[in-house]
Amino acid sequence: MKILLLEDDLILGETLEEMLQEAHYEVDWVKDGEEAAEATFDTVYDLYLLDINVPKINGLKLLEELRTAGDETRVIFISALSDIVSISKGFELGAEDYLKKPFFPQELMIRIEAKFAKSQEVIRYGEITFNPKNNEVHKEHHLITLGDVQLPLLRLFIQNIGKTLLKETLFDLMEHPSDSALRVAINKLKNTTGWEIQNIRAVGYRLEAR
Repeated sequence: MKILLLEDDLILGETLEEMLQEAHYEVDWVKDGEEAAEATFDTVYDLYLLDINVPKINGLKLLEELRTAGDETRVIFISALSDIVSISKGFELGAEDYLKKPFFPQELMIRIEAKFAKSQEVIRYGEITFNPKNNEVHKEHHLITLGDVQLPLLRLFIQNIGKTLLKETLFDLMEHPSDSALRVAINKLKNTTGWEIQNIRAVGYRLEAR
């Protein structure tokens, strides 16, 4: 699972980064809102850990921009701010949790693991059922086998329904990436699953929410 950590406190940021990596999460640690926004353009994350009071773009404004762009990634705010206005704004924008500084790092880990436990539940879309725990794919209750490219593509799309996946992100799943190779892979996936995957011209692909 991939986490974006926005934290400008260097000691806390380093502590959280090391702790998350030891728990086998992939972590990108950034120190200001602009860096965080740029990171979301290039990478699909499973969770955002956002401090609010950071340079350039604060965490609340960043989340507002992400939600406007259709990004529905889970969010936990970590902040020294405790006023009800900031907390309410965060939840209005779709944050799932809020942790006030100072906090025990282990408490954050418990909350993160709870979020990812939900994300490990079986996902259904159309005729396809996907189990993230063992990567099993069923179509109309029949187990189907996908190749080395098809399976990662299916996993990425079904875990990011309604989000536009950038071509560069999809290229990372391919040994010899190119526009034509990606089109072929997407068409194969569409034929196998029956999904209507939309081509967002010059940007990427999207599996629309139903």
